Amino acid sequence: MGGIGIWQLIIILVIVLLLFGTKRLRNLGGDLGGAIKGFKGAMKDGEAKKEPDDQKSVKDASNENDAKK
Repeated sequence: MGGIGIWQLIIILVIVLLLFGTKRLRNLGGDLGGAIKGFKGAMKDGEAKKEPDDQKSVKDASNENDAKK
């Protein structure tokens, strides 16, 4: 009574296919996949650049503690 059933999803899918066509949806899917792939790559690059900075901060903090002694 409250949720969307499988038949409603199938009807919606058929309507979307009729409105946009398979070629347009395939292009949209490819663009979306490329965007996700690019985002994941950028996140990995950001993580890789962040690690050396973190290690540098730890070394700087240890040097400051040594200087205080």
